[in-house]
Amino acid sequence: MSAQPDVFADLVSEGDAFDALIADLDDAGWRTETPAVGWTVAHQVAHLSAVFRLAGLSASDPDTFSRFLSSMSGSFESNVAAAMAPYLAAPPPALFAKWQEERSTAEKALAAHAPTDIVPWLVRPMPAAILAGAGMMELFGHGQDVADALGVERRHTDRIRHLCGFAARTWDFGYLAREEEVPDVEFGYTLTAPSGATWTFGPPDADQRISGPAVDFCLLVTRRRHRDDLRLSAVGPDAEHWLDIAQAYRGPAGSGRQPGQFAAATR
Repeated sequence: MSAQPDVFADLVSEGDAFDALIADLDDAGWRTETPAVGWTVAHQVAHLSAVFRLAGLSASDPDTFSRFLSSMSGSFESNVAAAMAPYLAAPPPALFAKWQEERSTAEKALAAHAPTDIVPWLVRPMPAAILAGAGMMELFGHGQDVADALGVERRHTDRIRHLCGFAARTWDFGYLAREEEVPDVEFGYTLTAPSGATWTFGPPDADQRISGPAVDFCLLVTRRRHRDDLRLSAVGPDAEHWLDIAQAYRGPAGSGRQPGQFAAATR
C-alpha cells in the first residue's frame, strides 16, 4: 500500500504556490479587481490571512479560539468584514508580511498535531488533517480568483487530492447553505488526478456517482467555475442536483460564476 500524502507538508507547498502569484505585485496589482465582485487581490489575501489566523488559534489555543467564536455576531457577512478589516488597512507590503506570518503560524500549529487529533472549527470540530484540507480549499479558491484577475494559468499537482477528500467529506454544505433538505444518500466519486491517477472517494458501490477531472471537481466545489464549463458527469438525480449546488465551504453560496464567463478554464 502506498503511503498517504502528508497534508501538512502539502499545505505549506500550496501556500508557497499562492505566494508566487502575489510576491512581486506592485500597488496597482494589489488593487486589481478579481472575479469576486467588490474584491481586489488585496481582499483575497486579507481573507486568507483571517482564515489562517483562526486555523492557527484553533490548533494552538482552542480556549482563545472558543472565546473568539462566542464573540462573533449572527451575521456571516459582518463577521467576514470585521475579520478582514485589520489586514485591509495595511499597505500591500505589510499585508503580504502579515499573511506570511499567519500562514506560517497556522502551518506549524497544525503540523504539531497528529492527523487524527480533533481541533475546534467554525462549523464543527474536525481532525487536524481535515482542517489542513480546509486550508487547501481556501488556497485553491482564492488562488483561482487571484490567478483569473492577473491572467495567470495555474498548474495543479496531486496535492489537490486533499481538497477532493475534504469536499467529499463536506458534501452536505451545499444543501445547508441553501436550507435544502440533505438527502439520505451517499455519493461515490471517481476523479482523475493531474498526474493521470484515478482517485475514488465514498462507497465504491454507490448507486449515485460523480466523475471527471479532479481539477474540475475542485473548481466546482470552490464555485470558481460554473458546472456547464466543467467536464463533470453525474449518475442519479441527487448527484445531478448536487453538481448545481456543490460547495466545500460553509456560509452563503454567493452568485458563483456564470456559464462561459471564462473563455478557457484557467488551471
